[in-house]
Formats: sequence, C-alpha cells, structure tokens
Amino acid sequence: MQSPAGKSPLGEARTFHRPEQTPGSSFLSATGSQGTTVLHKTVSYTSHPLPARQFDPDTTEPVSFYLSSLEELLAWKPTSDDDFNVATMPLADREPPLRGKSPRTLVCHDMKNGYLEDRFIQGSASRDPYVFYHWQYIDIFVYFSHHAVTIPPVTWTNAAHRNGVSVLGTFITEWTSGGKLCESFLAGEAAAYHAVAVQLGRVARFYRFDGWLVNIENPLSEAAARNLPLFLRALREQLQRDVPGGLVLWYDSVVQSGALQWQNELNEKNRVFFDACDGLFTNYNWKEEHLERMGAQAGERLADVYVGIDVFARGVVVGGGFETDKALRLIRKHGFSAAIFAPGWVYEHLGKENFLQNENKFWGLLAELLPTHSISTLPFSTCFCLGMGTGRFSAGQEEGVRPWYNLSAQEIQPLFTAQPAPGGAGRWLRTCCSLQDAWNGGSSLLIEGSIPPAAGHVAVRLFSFQMSAPPKLFLSLVYKLEEKLPEVAVALELTTWDSGSCHVGNIAALLGPATRHQPQPLPTPPPHLSGLLSGCGRQSTAGWMRRCYELELPDCALHDLSLILSRHQPGLQESRFSCRLGEIRVLDADSLRSSLSRVPSLEASQVLWRKSPGTDQLSLSLTLRWSYPPSQARCFRIHCQGMALPLPEQPQLLGVAHATLYRVVGLAVPEAPPKESCRVEFFVEPVLNEGVAVDRSRWGRLVLVYSNPASTN
Repeated sequence: MQSPAGKSPLGEARTFHRPEQTPGSSFLSATGSQGTTVLHKTVSYTSHPLPARQFDPDTTEPVSFYLSSLEELLAWKPTSDDDFNVATMPLADREPPLRGKSPRTLVCHDMKNGYLEDRFIQGSASRDPYVFYHWQYIDIFVYFSHHAVTIPPVTWTNAAHRNGVSVLGTFITEWTSGGKLCESFLAGEAAAYHAVAVQLGRVARFYRFDGWLVNIENPLSEAAARNLPLFLRALREQLQRDVPGGLVLWYDSVVQSGALQWQNELNEKNRVFFDACDGLFTNYNWKEEHLERMGAQAGERLADVYVGIDVFARGVVVGGGFETDKALRLIRKHGFSAAIFAPGWVYEHLGKENFLQNENKFWGLLAELLPTHSISTLPFSTCFCLGMGTGRFSAGQEEGVRPWYNLSAQEIQPLFTAQPAPGGAGRWLRTCCSLQDAWNGGSSLLIEGSIPPAAGHVAVRLFSFQMSAPPKLFLSLVYKLEEKLPEVAVALELTTWDSGSCHVGNIAALLGPATRHQPQPLPTPPPHLSGLLSGCGRQSTAGWMRRCYELELPDCALHDLSLILSRHQPGLQESRFSCRLGEIRVLDADSLRSSLSRVPSLEASQVLWRKSPGTDQLSLSLTLRWSYPPSQARCFRIHCQGMALPLPEQPQLLGVAHATLYRVVGLAVPEAPPKESCRVEFFVEPVLNEGVAVDRSRWGRLVLVYSNPASTN
C-alpha cells in the first residue's frame, strides 16, 4: 500500500525531524546490534529511472504487466526487477483434487481489459475496488485481457493459491494484427512455435502461476491451422516440465480448417484442439441440444469441457445476470464443467454502491450448485480480510482510516449463508462481509439472525475440512457481540469423522457417523503457548473477546467447523443477535514452534531522492530486501521511524509486504542541514502463518543516515 509523497497510507501527514546529533555522534554507535544494517548515503538528485515495465514511471511503485507482442515474449528474460511480480503463495492442497473427474468451476475475469487498480503489487488507496472472494466455490481462475500475453497480476495469484485455486494467464490473438502474429510463428517451421511454447512455459514457471488459456480469434492460413494442434501439444508438454500439474485450455474459436467459426460446443470441427490440451472452453451461445450432443464427443473427459456462461448475457444465451443459475443447472445436469465469464457484471453493471451485497446475492444463487473444496492442511488461520478496507486494524485497534486495496492480503473466507434458520417462518440467519469493524486487516465477518425459543441455539457452518486430525488441536476464536441486543453465548463446534476409533471426553452429540465436539474454553493458555495464544478469556477495550480451546482427537478426521450461538436463558420469544468474527485459528499442537526466526540484516537498493522546489522537504524512495523462511511468515509489516527528540513511542506503519521485499515510495523526510546528518529507520516485522506477530527484538532493522553533498567531508 503506497501513497503520494508526504502522506502516509493511513491518511496522516508524515514527516521526520532532523536529529540534533552530528556525524560521529553517539547515536551511530547504537546501530550495530544483531539484525541491524547501517547505510550511509549522500543525497543525490541524479535521475536513475527504473524499468517502466515493472515500476510505475511517476511513483516508482512496483506494478504487474503484460506483454504486447510476440517479439516481447521471445525477448523476455527475468531480472531482479521482476521479483515483485513473483507469486509468494504456493498453490494450497485441495480436496477434491483438480485432476479428478468431478465437474469443475472456472471463473474467467474480464474487467475492462484488466490491469486496473490490481496492477499495483503493494496495493492502492482505491475506495471502491472490485474484489472476488468466493474462492471456495471455484477451481480455476483465468485472468483475461486483450493483450497478447496476459500475465496474471501477482495479487490475484496469491489470493487464489491461498484457497487452492489454479491461476491461468491468457495467450490471445485477434483481428488483422492477431492473424499476422499467428502466421509469424505457426505457418513456418516447428522451431518457431516450439520457441513460443518454451517461453510461455518459462513465464508461467518464473511468475509461479499455473498455465494458459489459448484464445485464437482470427482466421488462420492452411499451414498455420495445421500446426496449431502441434503448438498446443508442445505448449502442454513444456508446461508439464516447467509447472507440473499446470493446464492448457483452448477457447472455442477457430476450427480445424482455420476458419473463425465459434461452435458453442465440442464437435468434430474443433475436437483436434481438445485432444491436444487439457480442456475446451466453449463459446456462450449454446442451447441444451448442444450439451446433449457433446456427451458422446467428450466421452470420459466430460469434466474437461468447460461450458461458457456470459454473465452479461450478450447474444442469445441461457441465463446471465441474477439468472446465471439457469445455465449452471443445465451444465451440471449433463455433467460438464462450467466457465463463468465476466462475473464482474455485478460491479460494472450494478455499480459500486452495495457491491458486497450484490456480490453475495449473485454467488448465493449459485452456491447450492457449486461443490465447495475443503481445507486440507494446518495451521489454518483467517481474519476474514477481503483484501480491502476503509481502514486498517491491528488486534482490534484502528491504525488509520485511509482506504486500501491489495488482494494479496485477502484471507480465506467462510461458507456464506443467507437462509431461514431452523424453526419456521420469521427466523433467519445470514453471514456477510463487513468493512466497518475488524480485528486484523480491513474487514470482519458479520453474523446476524435470531435464535428460536424451542431450539435455544443456532449453528452456523463456517468451514469445511478434509484431513486427518492431529492428536491435539489448539483453537482460538475472536468475536464481538452487539451490545444493544440481548447477550448470547458464543462457542465453537468441531465435527469429526471416525477413522477406526475416536475417543473424546467432551462429546456434545452424535449424528450418524459424525461426532460433534464443543470444547470448553481455556481460562488461560498453556504456559508454553502464552505468547502464541495471549489474551485468552479476556475482552479488549474495543469489545473483542478471545476464546482459546484445547482438543485431543486421536484417530479422527476433521470435517466441519461451526459457530454455535445460544441463549443464556430460556424464553418464549426468539432472541435476535449480531455477532462479528475477527479471527479463527486451528493449530496442530505438535507443529507449533518454540523458537522463531529472526529477520536478518536488510538490504537497500534503488534509492531515489526528490525535492519539492522552494522547500526543505525531501522525498525518499528505496527498495528493501531481506530473507525469511517462506514456510513461516504469511506477510511482513513495514514500519519506519525518524530520529526525532523525543522519539515516537512506536514506529509508524508504512504498509504490508507479501514477499521478502518492499518498495518504500515517496516518504517525506527533512533535508539535512550543512555539516549535519539525518537518520530514518526501517523495520520489518514478520507475521507468522499462525496469525501471530513476532516480538520486536526479532524484527529486521535498517538505519539510513544521509547528508547533503556539502556535508560529506
């Protein structure tokens, strides 16, 4: 998250005052501690432009990019300037696996040709961005644009991978220029299309996404059409070497003869392309008779046919808009996968106002037709952050009110509910995202409803698991109840399946082969976990309550995690409730680390200085780099502090990094007077996968001491 010079991303003006000390004074001797780098710089206004492809020319913020031509693709070679664009989140394990025969769901992003606010890798101050957060319902995400080689912005790849969703880029040719591009590499020798396949595989491997949608929407010569299936096979083989498990999908456009004739189905005219790759994405103007014919064509590969649904309902199509479920029902009836194209209709057509409500409505209509995939690894932790917010929160305290947007910060979301609660008419239950209050990040999960008097409680299913349970679990829940409504009791319930035998002392109920566990909250965490699970049983000044639980589950398989809301006292009237969830953690007790890694010394590079005319105010930009075990940290909080007297009690938050590098942009610092130096310190704070911050003694630290050229002697 970056900001204009002189403004912090949290909204307040930020300047640093020069210290009273001079070079050689005692403050320099205090900077040689472990994990600290001291860097001396002389201010220079010499222009050192950064590559425009990877950095915004005006601000030097790192940006995601595309390649516009075949020449750019063939000339592409990665450099250290590309490091910001490399996805840091590995593709999470998923159940069911993508390669199974069950129908899948693909979402093809098409938002005004792409690379809008999402191109800013460290985020932007966008007030009303488009976000997608229903990952639990989909299997594949395609970032689509009309540029020749669409490299998915790293923020999308990080968000999708966190949820076990594969990400594809787009290789597209269109119109007359597209025809010329195709002829240049398809109409000649095999070496030409092999070179393109090799480069596409290398691009996917370097930026760590999972394959390509190939979309040729221009007529081809006979020679080019003959080589096209060979190119697809070469690309698929290259991708399997570079990205094992990666996918190559073909869009229903040209046919075997080279003519541009959308078929709206798999048939003999385009089957040669289907046979050469991992799947076919059909055009959108199909009828049910197309689906009926395709069954015989696809054979055992029914799930490899992705039947296109245009949410904008352009042309003669089934469904679209809030009737997209009509198309999806027909597709599922015939056993095919679905390709939902341009779901940003909710944002583009209905507008930014009430976007979250409309987005939940749209996916709520589809949810019953979309099997969810389950969480299959621990630790599991979420603060329900959508990757956006009207402010930033840390441990329930608001750090600032400036809007921000960064999909890399998006956390795993729950199964959304909008339905009557058990007990009859008038009783209701819904879950929705809320930007008004949060524990960490920028959003919380708001659960509202009523508790029927007869039942005395309601259960809200939040997450689905599919894994063997470790022998001992630690669970943590942070929640807040609406004060104006009658108080209710809040608890977690974990459902397990027996695998052999499952012996647990505190069993609340039995339901068929499943067992429900409602563990009792711990009054205090175990001594060896006091730092990890601090605050158990205590309520913060902002009203947030943390509950901690311990559960032993030998020979069990985790199934569901639910929230139970119950009445304190029985009554004849139903009880309304409003509860916010700020955080949930499910931790394997045996894998918790007793010692934490320290961030080693930082490195600084690409230092740029700017000065506003007629002022003594400088603007500083630089790139920080460090190392840290990738399996331990979910992100890093970047802080800065000026050498002012008296020193601020706490460093100020600059932003959040989701890789082991961060670009500081437009930081306002004072000009150093003659014969004096100024100093600014930068800190890197790891946030662990368990959702816990690291003690400040283990942060990385860089001290930048700078002076004017006349002061260097």
